Amino acid sequence: MDSIFFESWTKVGHVALLTIIAFVTLFLFIRISGKRTLAKFNAFDFVVTVTLGSVLAYMMLAQVNLTEGTVVLLLIIAMQLLFAKLSRRSVVIERLLNASPKLLFYKGSYLENNMEKELVTRQEILASIRQKGIGNVDDVLAVVIEANGDLSVIKKSHNSNTNSSLKGIESHENETV
Repeated sequence: MDSIFFESWTKVGHVALLTIIAFVTLFLFIRISGKRTLAKFNAFDFVVTVTLGSVLAYMMLAQVNLTEGTVVLLLIIAMQLLFAKLSRRSVVIERLLNASPKLLFYKGSYLENNMEKELVTRQEILASIRQKGIGNVDDVLAVVIEANGDLSVIKKSHNSNTNSSLKGIESHENETV
């Protein structure tokens, strides 16, 4: 029962050293891999982050040795970069890896089917409108749930819609704006 709280100073020192090395290794890999690793999460980024955290924990607690853990970290980050590059070149892969944005509110109407699919309430939509400093819902053209789960609020504009940021976003039952 004593080993639950303390085994030896040697083991404590070993875990401390592994923690420092694993942390620095992960930090360096993330710096090398670029901003995508630190971007707001979509589902794929979330899986990568959880996986990196799990591997790091195993490394820190000496469940896997340092070399094996470093190889796994390197492979996870390399796969993330590979999939990011592939998704930039292929619409099919991009659609598999990332959710597409959807309209939740458009021209004064709540799009209930999309709200139900995305599990978003009217109160959440109104909160996102208020957070943008808009007091009147009539001033809002659209509210979009983005691929990372953020709600974007688009104000009405007096300009033409020829260059709309809403082009291609799903509105109703697979219709696009």
